[in-house]
Amino acid sequence: QVQLVESGGGLVQPGGSLRLSCAASGFTFSNYLITWYRQAPGKEREWVAINGAGTTYAEFVKGRFTIPRDNDKNTVYLQMNSLKPEDTAVYYCNAFRVVSGRQYDYWGQGTQVTVSS
Repeated sequence: QVQLVESGGGLVQPGGSLRLSCAASGFTFSNYLITWYRQAPGKEREWVAINGAGTTYAEFVKGRFTIPRDNDKNTVYLQMNSLKPEDTAVYYCNAFRVVSGRQYDYWGQGTQVTVSS
C-alpha cells in the first residue's frame, strides 16, 4: 500500500523553526521527485521546495527552508527556519515519477503549520 505520511506541524512563534517529515512506504522512494507544497486558507496550493536531482526552492522560502532527504529511511524533511505568519498553511508532500509515459503521483494528508504570536 502506497503511503506518504507528513508529521511535525504545529504552532510556532514568528522567527521560530519547525521540521516537517514525510515518510514514504509502498514504493521505491529514491526514484521519485519529492515536492513540498502548501495551501493557506483561501489560497491555491503552491510548491515550496523540490528534491530531485538537486534541490529547488520557491523565492519566498529561499534562505529559510531546506529539503533534506534520507533515502535509507524513505523520508524527506522540510526544515523551516525564520518562520513568518505568512508561512501559515497546510503543508503537503508529493512524490512524482513518470515511467514509460505513465505518471505515478502520490500525496500525503497534510500537516498544519501555524505561525503566530
